[in-house]
Amino acid sequence: MLDNLKRKMNAAIDNLMRDFGSLRTGRASVTILDNIMVEAYGSMVPLQQVGTISAPEARLLTVQVWDSSLIKPTEVAIRNAPIGLSPMVDGQLIRISIPELSEERRKEICKLAGKYAEQTRIAIRNVRRDGMDDAKKQEKNKEITEDQLKKLSDDIQKLTDEYIKKIDTALSVKEKEIMKV
Repeated sequence: MLDNLKRKMNAAIDNLMRDFGSLRTGRASVTILDNIMVEAYGSMVPLQQVGTISAPEARLLTVQVWDSSLIKPTEVAIRNAPIGLSPMVDGQLIRISIPELSEERRKEICKLAGKYAEQTRIAIRNVRRDGMDDAKKQEKNKEITEDQLKKLSDDIQKLTDEYIKKIDTALSVKEKEIMKV
């Protein structure tokens, strides 16, 4: 049972790390573009499915679009994304300069990181609640004793505390990275 809870909590942490990767920190990272969707062939597809994304320099991202008919929709999708980037088209290559972040923008990004962390804490607590409910059902169905229920509840709480601490640590590291001038 604890292994299953641990697996679910790890999935929540992995999701948080992906979300953190999509936040701008002032230097080029291909994960900044992870959440951008492009209108292609009549449907919305992830940017990674229309071209190759790379970071050839510390302050530059490039998107090599495979189909020339998708250059304009890709440029528009990047421009309209809430990450504050201005793409420039150069043939089938889209260049995206990563400007320095203002202090105000850095604080906004930190708030967003905090929001992602809180969503993950909620997910971890939901996993804990489900685990506690399962343990109580097992005790009610006489599958485990009251003492075993107490021990299992303590173990679930310790696991939850451990993962909440991981979230807090990850948030602290990300905030330092964002605020670094």
